[in-house]
Amino acid sequence: MTTSTARGVGNGSREAAVPGARRRRTDPARKGEAFAALGFLTPSLIGFALFVLAPALGVIALSFYDWNLLSDGTFIGLGNFTRLFSDARLAQVYGSTAYMAVVILAVNVIVGLLLAVLLETRMPRWIRGFFRLSFLFPFVVSSSAVALIWRFLLNKDLGLVNYWLGWLHIDRIDWLGSSAFAPISVILVASWKTVGFSILIYIAGLQSIPAEIREAAIVDGANAWQRFWRITLPLLSPTVFFLLVINTISAFQIFAEPRVLTQGGPGDASRTIVQYIYDTAFGSFDLGYASAVGITLLLVLIVLTAIQFRLSRRWTFYG
Repeated sequence: MTTSTARGVGNGSREAAVPGARRRRTDPARKGEAFAALGFLTPSLIGFALFVLAPALGVIALSFYDWNLLSDGTFIGLGNFTRLFSDARLAQVYGSTAYMAVVILAVNVIVGLLLAVLLETRMPRWIRGFFRLSFLFPFVVSSSAVALIWRFLLNKDLGLVNYWLGWLHIDRIDWLGSSAFAPISVILVASWKTVGFSILIYIAGLQSIPAEIREAAIVDGANAWQRFWRITLPLLSPTVFFLLVINTISAFQIFAEPRVLTQGGPGDASRTIVQYIYDTAFGSFDLGYASAVGITLLLVLIVLTAIQFRLSRRWTFYG
């Protein structure tokens, strides 16, 4: 055995005899990486603690009090939560919210997918860019501004929508004052504003699908529908799942559109749960009960998200 071989064997046996030696050598480097990661995360953690965690804990604490913003709060324990079961109006508001949220979700997930697929078909680049910008522009505009514009467009007497319907010999529709059409108006405006985001995410997902897979399907004789149903949609399922979760949460939290368009009326036909919380807190000055209602919304969203995650295991494919 040569000297170098003996030295190698000796070093190997020495490192084997001390199993923590190599680990201790890398500990300072790992600590440095951990401190660097903590430094980068600190601004986000501070923002999360100040603007998310602290208000959430404050709402939970406030839900046990009877407080009207002016006097000292009175601790009432679970009084606000027991009141939830006798509030018939709350059930009605949740019903109208669920109705509008489901339709808005369907428009964003289904119609957004169809529009994204159409935008990815062969067309001149400038036309494709024009349509992408047209769909995305409402998303970056303030919700209140969008709702204010549509409030004029949907006006029963002076709105352009009824004016165009008149050309088709259709009677004027009371879009904002009818209990049947007020929720439809909110759905229309909210969907028009948010579908651009879904289209943008879908386009990113479509562009991430390797072209070789589609080309192989074309060679095998698959038509356009077969390529979409058996290749595009399965590979796009993680994107669909992401948009399903995000749009569910945002649809249940719409506020500006019904507030500006219909003020939640007529009655509670177009009132959302977030608007009900706002009216209870700053209209009736009942912050304790409003906090309890806010906690119910949090629980509803947690349950819906958990169900979506559970069911996604059956249809979401991560290739």
